[in-house]
Amino acid sequence: MTFARVSVVGAGAWGTALANVAARAGHDVRLWGRNDAAMAALALSRETARLPGVKIEPRVAPTSDLAVAAQCDLLLCVVPAQNTREMLRQLAPVLSPTVPVVLCSKGIERGTHKFMNEVLRDELPRNPAAVLSGPSFAADVSRGLPTAVTLAAEREDLARQIAAAISAPSFRLYHSDDLTGVEIGGAAKNVLAIACGIAAGRGLGASAGAALVARGFAELSRFGRAFGARPETLMGLSGLGDLVLTCGSTQSRNFSFGVALGQGKTPQEASQTGLAEGAYTAPVLVEIAMEKGVDMPISRAVAGIVAGQLKVDEAVEALLARPAKAEG
Repeated sequence: MTFARVSVVGAGAWGTALANVAARAGHDVRLWGRNDAAMAALALSRETARLPGVKIEPRVAPTSDLAVAAQCDLLLCVVPAQNTREMLRQLAPVLSPTVPVVLCSKGIERGTHKFMNEVLRDELPRNPAAVLSGPSFAADVSRGLPTAVTLAAEREDLARQIAAAISAPSFRLYHSDDLTGVEIGGAAKNVLAIACGIAAGRGLGASAGAALVARGFAELSRFGRAFGARPETLMGLSGLGDLVLTCGSTQSRNFSFGVALGQGKTPQEASQTGLAEGAYTAPVLVEIAMEKGVDMPISRAVAGIVAGQLKVDEAVEALLARPAKAEG
């Protein structure tokens, strides 16, 4: 399978960064955004305010015509998780069913409790599904700084082919067929990054931050096991790797959102800094965990704070007051 023509749907920071990656890997790339004027301006300036100082590669062609973007051999869907279903519905009439779709957002759909690969099966049942996830900031990737992520598909041969196709000199892709495991790591770590941001914003110290990462990973692992995720997937780039990256850097929108909450801002005020996928994922994650009988106290606390039902100090007090038990 060859992927001469690659399209990226979603012209935000991450979509633009991935378009640059695909172009550096030798592909002709179409980058789609819904705003006609913005995409026309990007075609002329070759620079976006989403990534200041970063030029888009010469082989990247911006477009606002979805039918044009759909004429491709491989499509990367890089829209927010809660908008993915609608985007796939728009693609359904114009995208060939043979084109693999790589889902690049991290989250679980509200209402349906479905992972992104399940949403894809609903809307584009004939298109092969893949997921890209791992420790990666758009600014680093777009500038060609060394990054390693995981590309998962149900068929390992397809995962291997896609990974090989879009790997660039500074962008290394490992492949996997643990599709759900890779998704769980990306979705859960966003919620845990908010918790770590809250601790930082509240000035609880580095020791508390380290404890949250460790106990948060225990939650992520329990949740993953309930869905049959492989331990090596959860310990890998898309699980532990992504958790470590996003739980300690203000480049992470989820961590920054948490910092604002820890500093006393309301969820509405904190959200002004940008989209934090974890704020939407937290309540869904907790609901699914309850259905599966998985204990996730940190995630539950984040969901309560985001919903305005729990104050930060109350959440900290409740976590510290939990009964002592063996670590695990």
